[in-house]
Amino acid sequence: MMTMVALTPILAVFLFLVLLRMPAMKAMPISLAVTAVLAFFYWKVPAVQISASIVEGVLIGISILYIVFGAILLLNTLQKSGAIDTIRAFFMGVTPDRRVQLILIAWLFGAFIEGSAGFGTPAAIVAPLLVVLGFPPLAAVVLALIADSSPVSFGAVGTPIIVGVQQGLMEGGDIAPLAANFLGDTSLDTYAKTVASQVMQFDLITGTLMPLIMVVILTRYFGKEKSWKQGFVIWRFALFAGLSFTVPAFIVATVIGPEFPSIVGGLVGLLLVLFVIKQGWMMPKSTWDFADRGTWPAGWLGDLPIADKEKTASMSLVKAWVPYVLLGLLLVLSRLNALPFKQWLISAKIGWENILGTTISAVFEPLYLPGTIFLVVVAVTFFYHKMSLSAFSQALSVSGKTLIGTSITLFTAVPMVRIFINSGVNHAGLESMPVELAYQASDLLGASWPLMTPFIGALGSFISGSATFSNMMFSLFQFSVADHAGLDPTEIVSLQVLGANAGNMICVVNVVAAASVVGLIGKEGQIIRMTLIPMVIYSVIASILAFLW
Repeated sequence: MMTMVALTPILAVFLFLVLLRMPAMKAMPISLAVTAVLAFFYWKVPAVQISASIVEGVLIGISILYIVFGAILLLNTLQKSGAIDTIRAFFMGVTPDRRVQLILIAWLFGAFIEGSAGFGTPAAIVAPLLVVLGFPPLAAVVLALIADSSPVSFGAVGTPIIVGVQQGLMEGGDIAPLAANFLGDTSLDTYAKTVASQVMQFDLITGTLMPLIMVVILTRYFGKEKSWKQGFVIWRFALFAGLSFTVPAFIVATVIGPEFPSIVGGLVGLLLVLFVIKQGWMMPKSTWDFADRGTWPAGWLGDLPIADKEKTASMSLVKAWVPYVLLGLLLVLSRLNALPFKQWLISAKIGWENILGTTISAVFEPLYLPGTIFLVVVAVTFFYHKMSLSAFSQALSVSGKTLIGTSITLFTAVPMVRIFINSGVNHAGLESMPVELAYQASDLLGASWPLMTPFIGALGSFISGSATFSNMMFSLFQFSVADHAGLDPTEIVSLQVLGANAGNMICVVNVVAAASVVGLIGKEGQIIRMTLIPMVIYSVIASILAFLW
């Protein structure tokens, strides 16, 4: 019974969202209510502790929503200004080979978008870009989701680690005692940098293989000859593209921290691969393309028409890229400890300490959050691209409407996770739910736990709709299992992050978002079945590496 109650957040979401197929806006509030009730009556968590956890979760949700809103508003602003059309036209002119286009756009450009925005934005941008290039809608969505894997560790300027892992290791307003004993005098910020470096050590192999896995799936399932070989034939180029992202990302994660690996890795990789394409190095001898569109199965197509004509790009390429370059520059300048900007931005704090008289606190630096940087870039873009008030109003309206469902999900999912984590304060004589689960898991699997770790992270992303939520929900659980089983907690938490990346491929929220922009609503099950294969491959490789480490 204790195990069932501790598993409530997982089981409730799985039941309502997956089995009963409720929308997240309904499933998450019900899951929150069930978790709160069982925490009160069985775990005997005081009502004030539950209430404070809910308030804490809402405040954390507001900070995440602020980031999401800024990212979506920037995207919509660039769409209305015509910059996205120019960027799309540029990619279309680089190479006619679909395999190379896929790696360039989904893997590298998608990595940059993930690093800048996160929260499912890359697949929602990359999928329609691929469709315009001539990819079948089903292929565009599946491959965009697969590509959005390794870069997720550092999505939205490191949010899955900075918010997910760090908040996940907190109980109330302090570091969980178990984590505090391990860290000693090491701060959570410093520990986050250590985790980021460890994640990329694994991903130097796991992530590097992803472009090759993508092209093999492309040629096997969407090629006219259904051939694995036509994907493997460009293995050198694919592995080079993988290393072009993972090596710079590893260097940045180790030297700077979790904020910029995906941004820098995506940009550096993009430049390196474009140079290689221009030189003709490692390029396939023959161009690979899809069969004639008239022969495509009906299941590949969406409800939206696929335009044959390209939109005319009315803006120069440099002008179109300036907002993204400015975004990366401002994010870097605002996060380097050697410069004064970071201290200025973090000096302004808002939040609530000792919520409702408990030890739970939620305090943030609003100027330091990436959402502020996004809004600054949006303002610059409005004037630099000489947008009309009407066009900007449309971008603002679309962005606001997009957040309605997200906000409901956020303001119920995060409080549920916080009740789960803060349940250590109770009258039942129990540890917190994740710690109690950890004891049982470590007793069951012991030293073999690394084989299971990534799948727990993937399950968290699938259920909660976010790698950040997965890390927030399971970091303390994973840390506790490692401590109880005599394993390295940093290694296990890093595997949790990698697993959360893998789960991003099958995350219901991301699947729905990507499917909707190309007219594939109703085919989410088919998409998940296809992305499940690379998700398992990614997780298994990470597990084996950790087990042999």
